Amino acid sequence: MTKSVSVVALATFAAITGGAVIAEGIDTKAALGELLFFDMDLSANGTMSCATCHDPDYGFADPRSNDAGMAVSLGDDGVSLGDRNAPAIGYAAFSPRFHRNEDGDYIGGQFWDGRAADLAEQAGGPPLNPIEMGMPSKAAVMDRLQAIPDYVAAFDALYGTGVLEDAEAGYAAMTDAIAAFERTEVFAPFDSKYDRFLRGEAELTREEDLGRVLFFSQQFTNCNQCHQLRSSAIDSAETFTNYEYHNIGTPANTAARAHNGVADDFVDLGLLANPAVDHEAELGKYKVPSLRNVAVTGPYMHNGVFEDLRTVVLFYNRYNSRSERRQINPETGARWADPEVTETLSFEELTHGPALEDERIDALVAFMKTLTDQRYEHLLEE
Repeated sequence: MTKSVSVVALATFAAITGGAVIAEGIDTKAALGELLFFDMDLSANGTMSCATCHDPDYGFADPRSNDAGMAVSLGDDGVSLGDRNAPAIGYAAFSPRFHRNEDGDYIGGQFWDGRAADLAEQAGGPPLNPIEMGMPSKAAVMDRLQAIPDYVAAFDALYGTGVLEDAEAGYAAMTDAIAAFERTEVFAPFDSKYDRFLRGEAELTREEDLGRVLFFSQQFTNCNQCHQLRSSAIDSAETFTNYEYHNIGTPANTAARAHNGVADDFVDLGLLANPAVDHEAELGKYKVPSLRNVAVTGPYMHNGVFEDLRTVVLFYNRYNSRSERRQINPETGARWADPEVTETLSFEELTHGPALEDERIDALVAFMKTLTDQRYEHLLEE
């Protein structure tokens, strides 16, 4: 193998070898992080890597199905199921460290509740989570790495001789390397049809352009209040999230809970589950996700309760519609289920603007499809 390996080739290589054979010449932290990202040996039974739940062929989301569909992920033990949808981690490097802004609002971090302050801290979570990769301790992870001479040589060169011999220092070095890889353009190419449109390299269809106008409109929708970071609607570095936290009234995913062992009446605390947060007003709030690659990284919401992107738009629209038809979830044929948490609904943001007819709903979906990275555009047809 060469020092520079494509993501797809490396994924194939890792699947064949179990991640046990390491490329020679690992001379940057990002290169080391790339190998670690695909290394199944970082899970207890050797069946999972970071790429398992964040597959680079599928927008860095989890494409696997299980008893709960694709709403939540299956752990390394082949039995455990989570209760939240694995976030797609493309463009995750742009999320600021978890903090409170001058208005006192929580911003940034990683995971749906921001409990990891940054990418490195996030990378350290899954290997030790018993329902994810299931390793018993940081020391156990270091034992796995020290068993591979190429890893030892790379870590010694990049982080200091003997770093893997100290569980805390070695684990911090490992997560730092993975974060370095996640900061590369592999995760954030900014080459979607929308990006190409901004550069004058592509034209939007009439429907896509209508969706663009509606998306950024303060009059007809409120999409960009939460899904726009930059001050200009034509900023080429837009990540389509302001990294804030909101409760939009998402119902519990009782179908997933029928399989993962979580009681139907359990209440996910959302942001309040973050150890750094103790304000009851944050109950049931989740980080606004990026809409980059949203059309190919379903299912949707923090718990994967909705299968289709159009359903998500209809879910928002029902807050502004008096039509009985709009009060029906098209995926179930029944009325929209009640919010899991009602006390902290972002009511003002949710009830802004008029109800949308089908043409405009379809236009918004069409526009969001243009936010798909070029290498995933073929997935739009599947």
